[in-house]
Amino acid sequence: MKCKIYDRNFKEKAIQLGSEMGMRKASRELGIWSSNISRWRKEFLKYGEASFCGTGKSRLTPEEQIFSKQQRKLKRELKESLLKIEIFKNGHKYVSQGRLMTYHFIENNVEKYTLKKICKVFGVSRNAYIKWKNQIISPTQSQTNLLKEEITSIFFEYKKIYGSRRIAAELGSRGFTISQRQVCSHMRELGLVSKLRENYKVKNVSRYNPCLFPNILNQQFTVEEPSKTWVSGITRIQTAKRLLFLTIIMDLFDRKIIGWSLSNGLTVKETTMPAWEMAVQNRKTKTGLIFHSDRGIQYANKMFNRKLDSYKYIIRSMNRKGNHADNSICESFFTSIKSEIVNLNMLLTKKQVEEKIFEYLENPH
Repeated sequence: MKCKIYDRNFKEKAIQLGSEMGMRKASRELGIWSSNISRWRKEFLKYGEASFCGTGKSRLTPEEQIFSKQQRKLKRELKESLLKIEIFKNGHKYVSQGRLMTYHFIENNVEKYTLKKICKVFGVSRNAYIKWKNQIISPTQSQTNLLKEEITSIFFEYKKIYGSRRIAAELGSRGFTISQRQVCSHMRELGLVSKLRENYKVKNVSRYNPCLFPNILNQQFTVEEPSKTWVSGITRIQTAKRLLFLTIIMDLFDRKIIGWSLSNGLTVKETTMPAWEMAVQNRKTKTGLIFHSDRGIQYANKMFNRKLDSYKYIIRSMNRKGNHADNSICESFFTSIKSEIVNLNMLLTKKQVEEKIFEYLENPH
């Protein structure tokens, strides 16, 4: 039986159809064996334009084979380089904001680029990312997180008046078994201080606090040059499951947020310290820089004070006692950003809030 001979044009169309429809469907459509299409495809990938020359013609000389191999290698490398550039272009702004935003970029693009490629471009450990994505919270830690959420909820529900004793009693009425001492410990970690206790401390302790400073800024919010005056503030944002705390540092020259941190708690290491580290990376400090904030414990503490003192030439400034207008520029910004990220129909998840805040800060209105 004489074998049927197919011309080059037919074979190339069969290969194309096989790529689009799959080998089996293409073979049924054309009335040929799928093994033929598979064989032709292998030959085309190996020899390119020199394929399907027939047995009577020599395909490539040894020199041409080396050149063809090198050509295919360079094409692969070029394709790989272009893909790396695309990944870097799309993800560099997330990476510059720290490891958390890098992980979120990977999570949103892993199907498009593959985990291996993204991690290689940004020098991120695949195991570290997988561990973050699959992080397992122990039952004890889960219970602790739930208690902290309830404590925070009660604290703000009762207008910041309840202290540890009354919050412990309220938790008991809600079915939680917890001592006042434990509540006090959790409140300290969360940075929650009753207004009554805060007023008592102001009367008896604040004048001896070396980390409190007079109001040098004096509501002079118009600045003619960068790094002349930075202002900072902290606000809370309610998500579907818990409260988050947004710390910002703004340069009054162009009203740009040069440093920020979104945290679960109100400790110095979660709020003012990371925001400051980002600010000094994004904008250089200089002699005479005024750093203004409120009188909160996140600013009036030894750790943060030592950090700013290490720069030698920074002038500290704080709100006058009970005068929120001294830092109204931050309050105005918080009102603006909340109007953008708050969904009136439902509370957002932590991840959604992070993404919206990042987008808002990267593309200021």
